[in-house]
Amino acid sequence: MKKHKKRFWILAGLILLIIICLGIFIGLRKNQPTKAALSKATATVFFHGWGSSRHAEEQMANYLVSHKYASSIVVADVDYQGHVKYSGTLPAKTKHFIVEVNLQNNKSVSPNGGMTYSQSSNYVADVLASLKKKWQIKNVNLVAHSMGNLQVIYFIKNHAGSSKYPKINKLVDIAGHYNGIIGMDEPKDTSLEANGKPKMMNDTYRDLLSVRNTFPKNIQVMNIYGNYKNQGDGSVNNNSSKSLRYLVQKRAKSYEEREIKGYGAQHSRLHENKEVDQLLLKFLK
Repeated sequence: MKKHKKRFWILAGLILLIIICLGIFIGLRKNQPTKAALSKATATVFFHGWGSSRHAEEQMANYLVSHKYASSIVVADVDYQGHVKYSGTLPAKTKHFIVEVNLQNNKSVSPNGGMTYSQSSNYVADVLASLKKKWQIKNVNLVAHSMGNLQVIYFIKNHAGSSKYPKINKLVDIAGHYNGIIGMDEPKDTSLEANGKPKMMNDTYRDLLSVRNTFPKNIQVMNIYGNYKNQGDGSVNNNSSKSLRYLVQKRAKSYEEREIKGYGAQHSRLHENKEVDQLLLKFLK
């Protein structure tokens, strides 16, 4: 009799444990967004600069979440081969979320050799393709700093109009060096003509000229640059950043420039700048 009672309580305990586990599993499933639900969400994707990481994106991303623009942040870790691994969770009713891209190959373009900007832009393609495949994301906003801007503009040059990737709605360029970097590849004359065309162009800029005829007409662009000293951010001349205008303004849905001044306008401090955070929030909303 005692053995039967013991077996009964063991069996009852097992059944109760199974019921509890089932309840937890169902609850977790309910809180996970479906692909169909996420297909209506917009991902705002951050791309960092040379030698950097997702940590350069954290202040801006956290600001957007704390001000209720986005509900959550996920990290997209990209290895040297372009394989994308995500970490983080998304609420079931996600409308806007942040993707902090972390490139393991964060020095892919180097003066000493390596990838071209065009080749390096494949990392942007890998992330955007994975968003569409994993969650059926159809719409994205892109925010880039420094080298990330060149990767993004080359992605647009190489893949504009492709249905393989989500549609880009808004593009924020921070400290872009489209016509060269101070002391490296900028032309001798960095001045711009009245329409924004550089009087002298480096090889990269000349290679990007075709974007003038292919840039998607639906994209709204905000170009942020820092006037820290001598009409530059310490690494990039303002006219190099402003040369983006000539490449995209003819076709972009809208184009605007924002100049940041003072200590926080230095190249690497722009992504830690509260004024930039505020501009970003206002533009993306």
